[in-house]
Amino acid sequence: MLRFRHALVALLLGCVCFGLLGLRQATAAEAKKPNIILIMTDDQGYAPVGRHGHPWLKTPNLDTLYDTSTRFTRFLVSPTCSPTRSAIMTGRHPMRNGITHTILERERMTLNATILPQVLHEAGYKSGIFGKWHLGDEEPYQPHKRGFDEAFIHGAGGIGQAYDCSCADAPNNKYFSPTIRHNGSFVKTEGFCTDIFFTAALGWIKEQQEANQPFFAYIATNAPHGPFIAPEKNAKRFTDLGFTPEQAGFYGMIENIDENMGQLLAKMDEWNLFENTMLIFMSDNGMTGGGSGRMGKQMGTLPDGTPMYPYNADMRGLKGSPDEGGVRVPFFVRWDGHFESGRDIDYIAAHIDILPTLADLSGAGLPENQVEGRSLLPLLKNAKADWDDRFLFTHVGRWKTGENPDDSQWKKFAVRSQRYRFVDNNALYDMQEDPSQTKNIIDQHPELVAEYRKIYDEWWKATRPLMVNETAEMSPVRPFHELHRKQLETTGIPDWQPPKL
Repeated sequence: MLRFRHALVALLLGCVCFGLLGLRQATAAEAKKPNIILIMTDDQGYAPVGRHGHPWLKTPNLDTLYDTSTRFTRFLVSPTCSPTRSAIMTGRHPMRNGITHTILERERMTLNATILPQVLHEAGYKSGIFGKWHLGDEEPYQPHKRGFDEAFIHGAGGIGQAYDCSCADAPNNKYFSPTIRHNGSFVKTEGFCTDIFFTAALGWIKEQQEANQPFFAYIATNAPHGPFIAPEKNAKRFTDLGFTPEQAGFYGMIENIDENMGQLLAKMDEWNLFENTMLIFMSDNGMTGGGSGRMGKQMGTLPDGTPMYPYNADMRGLKGSPDEGGVRVPFFVRWDGHFESGRDIDYIAAHIDILPTLADLSGAGLPENQVEGRSLLPLLKNAKADWDDRFLFTHVGRWKTGENPDDSQWKKFAVRSQRYRFVDNNALYDMQEDPSQTKNIIDQHPELVAEYRKIYDEWWKATRPLMVNETAEMSPVRPFHELHRKQLETTGIPDWQPPKL
């Protein structure tokens, strides 16, 4: 009997130890899930990066990231802001999220979608957004209601913007010391907006790192979106070279972004994040034609007398165009010890691929009947991975409210495959032989054009029922204005306390 008791105790202890061992193993496995940091700038586009051949812009920290990353050389997004942001959140084309504009209630991402932070939550991640949301300013559409654990944002599509609809930032907001909505309440900050967004993000990242909590940090700057205002120290170099204040603001904001990228990289090194964090840098659409300067017109002169002209990497089109220059952006992916530094991937990839890639990385499942993109992990891990060609669809949208979208089906659109770009139903370009789109070869390939038209028409007809905002009534109030007024009358607007880094 005694032997039986000893044997039973030994068995129970063994079970307990085995259970604890399994728990330790599970905890260790959980801890190994890589963190994710996604930085997306606003209206920067592909060209304004030193390593992309820019002749005078100085971006030493982005150049370092370029050198240490795997780069997608043909990463394609949407021609404007909200559409790209919604594709990242859902893994499907923006128009299938209801987004056909950037204002007038047509920037609101459908509530009938499971979005990225909700997907990552299933895999044990905490998510934070810092900067620009632009997917609905009404309360049900706000990020703190849609899965983000930390939301530190401005409203509308830019700081200080306001339209005759729900899309509006806090009243009278400015780039310097803006009022920010932090987890549903307004706070007053001090400093330049980009510096503030990066500082807030770094503080939150530090908290997650100290708690050994896998995290997704989404840093979406409103810079270098207009109005083109940069800190004086960043703008002065350009005004001294003869740039207009607007141009100096645009390029100064990019150099300020680069400085913040330098601080981020330094903190990641200090906090030992590089080996367990996937870092992505991108922009939301092609380079703006505003502060970037007028193509072909001299902007200033370098000290050695060299004239300076706007640079767009020899691409046709800018922001708002269905051509390559309207949708091609940087896409640098760094994860030390996992992805090869200094490698280019030339396959076309897109914003719709981000959610399935991050779900694959984290081990999360995909929302049912929603995701159209592909995980890019096979290409990131293996340069020789099998990769089938596919079609990517672009439509600028932005028809007038109340118009029949079908009247705009064959206007301002493009179909892109690995080799060709079919644009506006009247142009076909061989993007391998002619990446600058200088020669329209539509008359040489009638069978190919017929195929592209058929594929696009089928895509449009499947997309049309999902454009759920087309009949939306304009909101009679601006939610950020109303919420700001109520808070001002009750608790007031407290000062935001920057984290200690």
